[in-house]
Formats: sequence, C-alpha cells, structure tokens
Amino acid sequence: MSTQSFAHLHCHSHYSLLDGASSIDRLVARTVELGMNSLAITDHGNLHGALEFYEAAKAAKINPIIGYEAYIAPGSRFQKDAGSQRDSSYHLTLLARDRVGFANLLKLATQAYLEGFYFKPRIDRELLAEYGEGLICLSGCLSGEFSRSLIGTSREQRESLAQAREVAGWFQKTFGDRYFIEIQDNGLDVQRQVTDVALEISKELGIPPVATCDCHYVNREDSEAQDILLCVNTGRFRNDTSRMRMDSSEFYLKSPQEMHAAFADTDRDLVTAAVNRSQEIADSVSIDLDLGKRHFPGFDVPGGLTASEELRRLCLQGLRERYATLAKRWATNAVPADPTTAELHQVVIDRLDRELSVIDTLGFASYFLIVWDFVRHAREQGIPAAARGSGVGALVAYSLYLSHVCPLEYDLLFERFLDVNRREAPDIDIDFCKERRGEVIDYVKKKYGEANVAQIGTFGTLAARAAIRDVGRALGMAIPRVDQIVALVPDQLGISLEDASAAGSQLAAA
Repeated sequence: MSTQSFAHLHCHSHYSLLDGASSIDRLVARTVELGMNSLAITDHGNLHGALEFYEAAKAAKINPIIGYEAYIAPGSRFQKDAGSQRDSSYHLTLLARDRVGFANLLKLATQAYLEGFYFKPRIDRELLAEYGEGLICLSGCLSGEFSRSLIGTSREQRESLAQAREVAGWFQKTFGDRYFIEIQDNGLDVQRQVTDVALEISKELGIPPVATCDCHYVNREDSEAQDILLCVNTGRFRNDTSRMRMDSSEFYLKSPQEMHAAFADTDRDLVTAAVNRSQEIADSVSIDLDLGKRHFPGFDVPGGLTASEELRRLCLQGLRERYATLAKRWATNAVPADPTTAELHQVVIDRLDRELSVIDTLGFASYFLIVWDFVRHAREQGIPAAARGSGVGALVAYSLYLSHVCPLEYDLLFERFLDVNRREAPDIDIDFCKERRGEVIDYVKKKYGEANVAQIGTFGTLAARAAIRDVGRALGMAIPRVDQIVALVPDQLGISLEDASAAGSQLAAA
C-alpha cells in the first residue's frame, strides 16, 4: 500500500442540515479529482442522503461508504432530562460495512427518531449492542464521549483517564476489531491535546487509531459560506463572539498528501499508520444495494381470483355505480333499469381494457388494490379522501373511488400517469382529511404490517431571495440594504443565485 493512501471516513453533506455546506455531487467529484477511490458520508443523525450518495458514488466508480454520525444518549435513550442540548448526547461515527450493516443503520436511525428524540434523534448503548452487526465504529470527533473525557487531561494524568478507558473498553467489547480510536487535526489546539492522550490509550488497550477529517465543506475557501450557514442555523450574527463556530478553515475535503502532512507534533510512524488505516477500513467495505426491485406488500385476493382479475371486477363494479344515471356511458345510450347487469358503452370498456393492460404489463395490479383498500376504509369511516395529480387521468382511479373526476368527461390522459415505456412506479397522491388521516395510517399499519409502512419527507430549499435575506441577517446588514439587493433578483420562478448573478445581470453589476 502506498504511504499516501487515505479515504475520508467522516464527511458531512448538506443533509447535515444548515451545518454541512457540500452537495453530494461536489463531494464525489472532488474525491475523484483528488485520486481517492472511496468516500464515506456521515451526516448528523440521519441517512437522508444515503441513496443519493450511493448512486452518485457508483456512477463515479468510487466505493460508497454509507455512514451516520449518531447522537448517543449518555444513559438510556428514554431518559430525557439532561437540561441542555450539549449534555443530552455524544457523537459517534458509524459506517456500514455491508448490506447487513446498512440495514442496521436504518434501524438505528429510525429508533433514534421514534424513541430517543430529545433535542436530537438519539440512540444508546442498548441499541448499539442489538444492531451492531455489520457496522464499523469510530470513537467520534471532539463531541464524542471518548474525546470529551480526554479534554483537559494529559498522559501524566493517567489516573484521571478511567472514564475514557471505560468508554473505549465497552465499544471494543461490543464491536471487536471493528472499533477504532478516531483522531483528527483541523488545526485546533484541543484536537492536538486529545490526540496525544488518545494515542496513549490506543496503545494501552490495543485499539487501532484511524485519522479522519470531519469534513463540512469541499474546499478551504468554502469555510466562510459554511460559517454563515451556521449563523443561519443558530439565528446568531456572524460578529457574535460567543456563537457556535468551527474555529478554523481546515474542515474541508483534504487530499491524501494533506492528511499525511497533518498531526505535525505526533510520531510520524503513528500518523502514517493511522492515515493509511482509513484506506484499509474503506477497502473492507462492500455495500451492494439492490435498488432495481420493488417490494410491495401482498394483497390477499378473495375467492381464488388473481390480483388482475379482482382489480377488473372492482373497476367494472365501480363504473356501473359511477355511471348509473349517465345515459351516454351505456351501450344502449339510455339509463339502465339495473346498472349491475347492464352493458357499459364500448368507449368505456376500451379505455378500461387499455389501462388495465398497462397496469398488468407493469405488474401493479396488487398496488392498485392496496390503494383501493385503504381508500375504501376511509370512505366507510366517513373520512374525506380524493386523489390529485396525474392519477386523476386514470379511469381505473375513478372507478375505484380514488379520484372523483371522470377522465372521459374531460379528456384526461392516462399516459401522463402511467405508460409501458416508463418503468417508474405509479404515484397516486391521495389527500385525506387532515384531522383524521392518522386513522387511515393506523389501518394500513395494522393490515399490512408496520414494517411495510413509512411516511416520506420532503426537503425545502431556500429560494434566491430568501437566501439573500438570511445571509444579510447573519451578516448584520441593514434591512433597507438587503431589500435593495433582493429587488435586483429577477422575478422568475425557481431562479438560482447563480443565474440571478450571471454576467450582465443587475445583481452582478451591483
């Protein structure tokens, strides 16, 4: 192995919300540019960027290491009386070594929000012991339990290091040879002091050290933008001397050469081994995610029918109810005496057959039955429900009472919703009464299993004008001056700051 080997194992993207100042694409591109073959993403308390990062890294032909900088409760995750954010949790770096590890990271991140949330989403030692398989554990940054116990100590104060030994010993026992002492050098004196003692304990307990960089942005010059981002996060002015800050411009994506040159006051053989070890750890990681398959829960079809046959039966039943009093939808062009046995118009049958053929070809019959099932439940319980978006263009959706607009009446296109040439799953947006939507969610969990039900979130991003206002506020600029700058942003929906300040624009000339 080259003496200049290194892989970043502690790195934050912009999914470390209002803290990390790097997009995943920029991080991956810079990693490739610096000649490194692996990269880890370890965002604060979440896995929001995991799949985006995995796909970007694979596309760039580098090894994706999916990680998570966890918040660890000092005691039980259920104990929520620390009184301050700092005292409520420690940091810990966790990396998935394989698919089992990735699955366990998902479990930990989920339990952190559902059970341990207190200031931050937290896990505890109990969960780490239960879901530690397939995970690589690093002791963490200065906010880690191990490092905090070393602040203010020295090699000579050996008797005062009992807590650090206990912490390292527990993690060593739990993770075995997958536990490492994490050392960092971002130009902070306290890091050097902690590193000095950490290496002593590393040698004493036989726990290998590994060097990381705690990246929060891509390039050194991005440090100012990240500092302002922290001000936006905390609601403080940049000239506030008591605010949270990084205290150096060294938290960027460093090259292997820069990492080997770090730790200037430390034994060079130890430094070389610790930096090289990051590459050894990276090479031990192999995460192969199967992202091409869908795993829908099954629908229990009654009467020995197939899902396709049951879907067709329900559609015909629904259309006969929907069109019971509408003469033009019947073969006779007259309202039938008994809609349950009358023949629907050929236009209706042809449209239904075409849609069902596409649904069958793509294998989504069970999916439609599941959506029909929980909408049926809502209707029976008197909970208002209605589809919106492109799904309204499907006669199948109208027949199942998912939507309430007839696509034949308004010439709505089914192909905008679903087409055999597009392989993405159908997206049926159903709005429920906001006061009772929880009842529908509970029904779905009980019928299909809680493990098969999840709620998704969306991320809001700052528009150009809002970003300027937030930065102006953080810099303490006068509001009238901020208003003047905002007024120079073109009144164009979705315009980016880059486009707004392009050469020749009013904003660029200001």
